[in-house]
Amino acid sequence: MTDAAEHSTTGTAGAGAAPPGGVGATARSLAAGRAAGGPAATGLRETADVAAGAEGTACRRAAAYDADAEGTPESRWAAWDGLGALPRALVPPGPVLVVAAHPDDAVLGFGGTMAALAASHTPVHLLSVSDGERSGPRPARPAVRRPDGRRPGDRRSAELRRTELASALGELGHHGLRPARLAVPDTAVDHYEDRVRETVAGLLRETGARLCVAPWTGDLHGDHEAAGRAAFAACTEARVPVWCYPLWLWHWSFPGDPRVPWGSAARLPLDDDSAAAKRRAVRRFASQTEPAADGDQDTAILPPAELAHHLRGFEVVFR
Repeated sequence: MTDAAEHSTTGTAGAGAAPPGGVGATARSLAAGRAAGGPAATGLRETADVAAGAEGTACRRAAAYDADAEGTPESRWAAWDGLGALPRALVPPGPVLVVAAHPDDAVLGFGGTMAALAASHTPVHLLSVSDGERSGPRPARPAVRRPDGRRPGDRRSAELRRTELASALGELGHHGLRPARLAVPDTAVDHYEDRVRETVAGLLRETGARLCVAPWTGDLHGDHEAAGRAAFAACTEARVPVWCYPLWLWHWSFPGDPRVPWGSAARLPLDDDSAAAKRRAVRRFASQTEPAADGDQDTAILPPAELAHHLRGFEVVFR
């Protein structure tokens, strides 16, 4: 999961039909949520009439500011009754296609459920859109870029992250799972959105997936949102339901945040074995969870305070 501070989005939702479970939703639902002191009642498939307008852009900028702030501690989320009150989601029978913008995204957002699916012998397929090669220690001086936009060391970083993903999938019980890999440039998924959509559409046909799970389109991270929009478009055409898992939301948002479509959110409870498998899998991404050689734990890309959001006894999706 590339650092949100490096690639949070503050513009429009991008080209094409975007699912409206994003940060802006609508000006009316935002105002209503604030007035009521509760969440905006906007679901994944409702119409976003201001997503590309001035009001939607201003709302996204405000949320992007929160993405760069210190973040909401897990203790606040744990104390909020709203998460416990979410309805339980039941995975429909049949194959599941999981889409990830970066190698660790699916494990962080849906890994516990992936472990449960492996235990029940449910076929799971994974599309890894980018290799996440830009998520690592930042150089003291700007790196020289090649004409294709990549930096020296990106190939080595990509290889490392693919190896970490294979190890993590093994921890989840998916030992033979070979992810489909697009290898589009990290932090530039929005430039390849059509290619991602076409790939998702092809995988839906090939696998016979009955459910697609993808990053949330309102996550305030360009790669996450672009991958989610592409999956949503492909699934809409194929008439396959799509669930979206949030990642950075837990950092920039807060309990009861009216910018978040809590009305379309649902819980996926994890049994002890699935939760333990997810914890082991997350630790396989040492490039993200371990600090730099000369730094303390908080210098990691995903320090303990951020990991805590993803190591609960349940996962959350928007439907």
